Amino acid sequence: MSDALPAWLFPAGAAALGAVIGSFLNVCIHRLPRELSIVRPRSACPGCGRLIAWYDNVPILSYLLLRARCRGCGAPIAARYPLVEAATAGLFLTLAIVRGPGAGFAIDAALAAALVALIVIDAEHQILPDAITLPGIALGIAAAPLRARLETGEPPIAALREHLVAAALGYALLFLVNAAYRGWQGIQGVKAGERQDGIGRGDFKLLAMIGAFLGLRLMLFTLFAGAVTGAVWGVYLMMFRGYGWRSKLPYGVFLGAAAILALFAGEPVVRWYVLRLGDAP
Repeated sequence: MSDALPAWLFPAGAAALGAVIGSFLNVCIHRLPRELSIVRPRSACPGCGRLIAWYDNVPILSYLLLRARCRGCGAPIAARYPLVEAATAGLFLTLAIVRGPGAGFAIDAALAAALVALIVIDAEHQILPDAITLPGIALGIAAAPLRARLETGEPPIAALREHLVAAALGYALLFLVNAAYRGWQGIQGVKAGERQDGIGRGDFKLLAMIGAFLGLRLMLFTLFAGAVTGAVWGVYLMMFRGYGWRSKLPYGVFLGAAAILALFAGEPVVRWYVLRLGDAP
């Protein structure tokens, strides 16, 4: 960045961009599970149908000024809207500080935005829309050689190969776990048409998307961290909330959160673990 520009400018701009993108993510979160267009019509109050004016659609600020109420009918505005905007702004700000301007920031910001949308959609609806995961897989794979050429110095072909393998392996691992679970149900005498998935099929594609963006090591880190946190949460629900072992959990929430952790802390943790393996007798 030019010395003439203040150091805070890029992080501040990234945070503002994140808030704006967070506003768009709210549209995706509301419309994609309902199979609605994310382009048209314009955003409107679900209570009275009043179109939302631009000055009532400023991320975070409009929510505060309106006191969480529609200007037209006074219907409450869900807290999810400013929280998604603030979370996306915070992630973009942190990435700007950690990565600085460049291809790495742009690629990781795209992944972070997709993960925010997928986490919230899965938490609310227990689905992971293909409209996010499938383009995400393609974008992550396409971005790998670009990042390698501009930032890491790794041969672009090698980067492309690794991220292709990571995407395929991420999908295959969860597919095989789910197949094993369905097979176990067969051993227990459950008829083929009555067997249930242990892991939602959208999770296969989510982990493939994470592998496409982050590569093999961080995909495995994400899988491990997501499995551990999901298991801990599941035990808590069974012990204190009356859930059974067959109760459904939005596993995409845990995979998505683990992938965000991998963005910021995955490499140091993986490096530490590899070094520990090297020191093992």
